[in-house]
Amino acid sequence: MKAMTQRGLLKTLALAALMACGAAHAAGRYVLISHAPDSDSWWNTIKNAVKQAGEDYGVQVDYRNPPNGDLADMARLIEQAAAQGYDGVITTIADFQVLQGAMKKVTDKKIPLITINSGTPEQSEKLGAIMHVGQPEYDAGKGAGERAKAKGIKSFLCVNHYATNPASFERCRGFGDAIGVDYKKSTLDVGDDPTTIESKVSAYLRQNPSTGAVLALGPTSAHPTLKALEKAGLTGKIFFATFDLSDEISAGIKSGAVAFAIDQQPYLQGYIPVAEMVTMKTLHTTDAKKAADAVKANPKSQARFTEYGLAPAYGARHIGSGPGFVTKDNIGKVEKYAGQYR
Repeated sequence: MKAMTQRGLLKTLALAALMACGAAHAAGRYVLISHAPDSDSWWNTIKNAVKQAGEDYGVQVDYRNPPNGDLADMARLIEQAAAQGYDGVITTIADFQVLQGAMKKVTDKKIPLITINSGTPEQSEKLGAIMHVGQPEYDAGKGAGERAKAKGIKSFLCVNHYATNPASFERCRGFGDAIGVDYKKSTLDVGDDPTTIESKVSAYLRQNPSTGAVLALGPTSAHPTLKALEKAGLTGKIFFATFDLSDEISAGIKSGAVAFAIDQQPYLQGYIPVAEMVTMKTLHTTDAKKAADAVKANPKSQARFTEYGLAPAYGARHIGSGPGFVTKDNIGKVEKYAGQYR
């Protein structure tokens, strides 16, 4: 057997420390605060992710959210987390201006902060966060629009069910830029009530019969939109795409009702921040890249990502969770875990 190099020994010791930390359940208490209302089922995947990360790394991870999606309530939840002395806070940048004061209370107490999902790496750094884990929203929307443009699409409707989050419009803007139209004239604020969404989409399509494509921003808006298209006899006739996955969206991809789903691999947005924070605490480091390398090497993390077919995009500091495009060609690989871990 070859002698182990110093680097190899350090790596082995680091992994051993992480495993011991998980076994001892002594690494602390963390919280993930989202902007999602209770009605948004998409976040179930992130809830599952933080639960499994807690199990793998031996920590308690709480999930908090404003029941009605009110960002003022979300800010209060972040302030409460700072006051409760968590070992780490994970949250979204649903609105930079509304939430920056609350996040400052976290960083002022030297509590590690990681941002996920909404927002940008640049905003994350301004807020004093360790890193951002998420999907570049504009780029994801533009990538979807480029696929639509290749099919000859020249007009679209963006069905926005969470217009209270400014980042949501980046998805619409990217799509609009790709096909060369003004996204503002093509975006519909529909709220999160399924009946209202279906009614508003139906009315829009009646008033704008030449609409070439419909883009939904997630299952909350996709499901009632699919019903509206079916009742109008437009299923499979109008180009329809959506962000994120669910059982119903997966079925739509297989039937041809949905051209594709834009998968931001939300599981990674829940799991990775927990793994990063515990690893940094265990290794006594503030180097996010060093912690990311240890997370990549951790056998429990590797097993999770392999099982669910997930591929994080590790950067020098920030980590990308998407976008990926789910089509008829690869739906079989992801539908098994749709709504749970994908």
